[in-house]
Amino acid sequence: MSFEQQLDIYLRARFTLVVLVTPEEERVLHTIKTVCERTNRPCLTWDVADNFQWLTAVDGVVPAAKDPINALEHIDKAQDDAVYVLKDFHDCWNNLQTKRKLRSVVQRLKYTKKSILAICPSHKIPAELKEEAVVIDFPHPTATELEGVLNRIARAPGVKVNLTKLGREKLVQAALGLTATQAQRVFARAVVTNGVLDDRDISLVTEEKKQIIRESEALEYYEVTESPDDVGGLDILKDWLRLRERAFTQEARDYGLPSPKGIALIGIPGTGKSLTAKMIGALWRLPLLRLDVGSLFGSLIGESEERARRALQVAGMVAPCVVWIDEMEKALAHGGQDAGTSTRVFGSILTWMQEKTAPCFVVATANDISTLPPELLRKGRFDEIFFLDLPTLAERREIFSVHLRKRKRLPQDFDVGQLARDTDGYVGAEIEQAIIDAMYIGFNASREFTTADIAAAVKRQVPLSSSQREAIDGLRDWLHSGRAQSASFPEKEEA
Repeated sequence: MSFEQQLDIYLRARFTLVVLVTPEEERVLHTIKTVCERTNRPCLTWDVADNFQWLTAVDGVVPAAKDPINALEHIDKAQDDAVYVLKDFHDCWNNLQTKRKLRSVVQRLKYTKKSILAICPSHKIPAELKEEAVVIDFPHPTATELEGVLNRIARAPGVKVNLTKLGREKLVQAALGLTATQAQRVFARAVVTNGVLDDRDISLVTEEKKQIIRESEALEYYEVTESPDDVGGLDILKDWLRLRERAFTQEARDYGLPSPKGIALIGIPGTGKSLTAKMIGALWRLPLLRLDVGSLFGSLIGESEERARRALQVAGMVAPCVVWIDEMEKALAHGGQDAGTSTRVFGSILTWMQEKTAPCFVVATANDISTLPPELLRKGRFDEIFFLDLPTLAERREIFSVHLRKRKRLPQDFDVGQLARDTDGYVGAEIEQAIIDAMYIGFNASREFTTADIAAAVKRQVPLSSSQREAIDGLRDWLHSGRAQSASFPEKEEA
């Protein structure tokens, strides 16, 4: 159902107070005008600067009302069955008298065909009005609407356009998630910067989108460069991901495949959960957004829930994308000492994961499964739950090779096989640190580091598998009880 259809139903059902949440006042007013003109409903707007103004083309006297109380009194006494749009009224209803007046008027309008539409930028409405109001999110522009914005810019005098058909499609796709005003601004900036609209402007649109994501306070846009070759081992997980590499294409939709929901990566710290999340974004060529659960919590009442709602809404606007929820157990780290805020935030995340329709692929990582509620890991929430165990011998050999190549060294110059055998029980992060420690030894001795330097660095480390043996044994028992799929093939005995 489109927003216009939804609004028309609410007006026909005589909903007396509808709060439209959006920063796009101009665009939502155009939509309201379209609905009212199509259904022959007179419509007026009111604000503290211009008072009452006709939104639809209706001849009649414009009532005088210079303050919100007078405006509400006119709406209450008016004989015509009109739609009244209150602009910036969220600044007025914090006043006790205005709030009480609005509540009384809304209750009396139930017996009329009049409706009040209040436009505001957030979901924060007084508790007294929540029972009276219906809150609707005004959706961001669709690809078709953004293409219309692009076409208006392209038709402007003096604007040169050198976009291929594919380039135009990618430019509009990159702009998804921006408001119409933001898209118009960035398209215009591209014209001024380069003197022409062409495929190079996709990066400008992406930069604008990054700024919008940063403003959500809890989301971070990651530049992804990692490939599957940068992640040692985890072959079962890699095969699973490659099988779904084309899952977000229109071809997959036409075949009847649903968009993948996401995966949970549970396991030992340092085994590559975060690196895997980055690898997925690069493999599927999708934006990677990291949701910092700790940043969701604010000091004001309702602030945490509002941040969570805004962050998840932004993720939906940017879709298709990969949403990386790192160390998800942090969402419940407050242990019930925050008047239930962490539980409500966590609940909103779970609800979004279950009900989202936007193609957002969730990658949730966790180290401590003991704090996670059972409902998080049940089927339907994720497509699959993978456990990242201590790397096998073959994986350790591959991890050594990966990190040596990252530092512009040839793996064949080192005894990678012996190093892999010496690091039984070491995770990938510990292997990487051993190589870095060895490089410091060689650098300070003004020579190349050697296998012996790496072996010495390994011996100085105390791996997690020893220092936290009980916790890691508990995690591995969780895997062996059949609650998750191993991300790696079983270790084979060496001949």
